[in-house]
Amino acid sequence: MKWAMIATWRMAIDGITEGSQLLKEGKRAGEAVETAIKMVEDYPFYKSVGYGGLPNENCEVELDAAYMDGDTLSIGAIGGIRDFKNPISIAKKLSEERFNCFLVGTGAEDYARKNGFERVNMLTDRAKQYYEKRKRETIEKGLSPYAGHDTVGMIALDCNKKMVAGTSTSGLFMKRRGRVGDSPVSGSGFYVDSEVGGASATGLGEDLMKGCISYEIVRLMREGYHPQEAADKAVSDLNDKLTKRRGKSGDLSVVCLNNKGKFGVATNIEGFTFSVITEEQKPTVYLCENENGKTTYEPASEEWLEAYLKRIKSPITFD
Repeated sequence: MKWAMIATWRMAIDGITEGSQLLKEGKRAGEAVETAIKMVEDYPFYKSVGYGGLPNENCEVELDAAYMDGDTLSIGAIGGIRDFKNPISIAKKLSEERFNCFLVGTGAEDYARKNGFERVNMLTDRAKQYYEKRKRETIEKGLSPYAGHDTVGMIALDCNKKMVAGTSTSGLFMKRRGRVGDSPVSGSGFYVDSEVGGASATGLGEDLMKGCISYEIVRLMREGYHPQEAADKAVSDLNDKLTKRRGKSGDLSVVCLNNKGKFGVATNIEGFTFSVITEEQKPTVYLCENENGKTTYEPASEEWLEAYLKRIKSPITFD
């Protein structure tokens, strides 16, 4: 197989469809990943990534992103950046640096400003409304504020056998100021090696980091595991370890792709979705189920896809 792209969640389908056009034209995986993730970041109804992303406890949007080149193993990452558009592009630029390639907070913002990245207020009116609703529910109904942590994570393989991984997220909803999860952390939120393959994770970053899960999947693929076997084993093993040692495990979901274009996916939750497109397969959204440590999936129906769009665009109401 010449090229392929896989990403976490339904929200990535339009992005990987656009990115695949570049791969068809012989463009590089990095360009495809950046283009695809920027589309997710720019869509205001995706409330866990980029513009319109859900804010922290102080109603500030802090964004994390990362980019990794599977040929050189170069990494660029940012954490807790505010008021800059398209953090994936900032991370990609940072991957060109020999030193200082992971910047956070004001340091990341200074770097973005000096390198001409667009400054934008990333907090939308809709996100503020959602914040106020959840704040009220937290106080009045005792609901957990930490709901909403859906990272877009992506891996691409191009016609030159180069592989790239990218991530972008606004992180845990109503998180403490300065909190950073797994998404920009190499080996946890992402990892890619063009000689083997790549993986990316989404879910509760605090738990995903406890298993360095993306690196573990790539390691298993290097040992000869099929991507699906590697994904299932990594998620099942970490879920079991956390349950045994801590009494419970947070949400753990992963996607992976090897350097031959074969993909895998695994989750320990209900409702995980992913998006994939290859030279041989049209862009498809899949719905996942997990039973006894094995993940299965089937294409989303047109009815499900229509209901999804209706749900994410529905007005925010206060009881």
